[in-house]
Amino acid sequence: QVQLVESGGGLVQAGGSLRLSCAASGSIFSINAMGWYRQAPGEQRELVATVTDGGSTNYADSVKGRFTISRDNAKNTVYLQMNSLKPEDTAVYYCNIVPGSSAGYWGQGTQVTVSS
Repeated sequence: QVQLVESGGGLVQAGGSLRLSCAASGSIFSINAMGWYRQAPGEQRELVATVTDGGSTNYADSVKGRFTISRDNAKNTVYLQMNSLKPEDTAVYYCNIVPGSSAGYWGQGTQVTVSS
């Protein structure tokens, strides 16, 4: 059974930092690139960061230089370190395989709220 459990969100002031974690079931983690996605109210879900099984990373322009994605293959866990947060980063954050169109299951996500 696929499991994705996101955690680490919260309320933070602009300029602050948060670290998100995602515990994924081994069946999807070990063979896929993993990504962090976010969805703001009234908006479509967007991919913000990707890490391959080999550790290569890629970022959306909106978060480049501020967010860092990493993975611990031994723990089946993906992380997203978010620095210099902005109000426009406010969203529910999800992790999943990349591309998201291939995902059959989405977790609950974790809410990130950045106040100005």
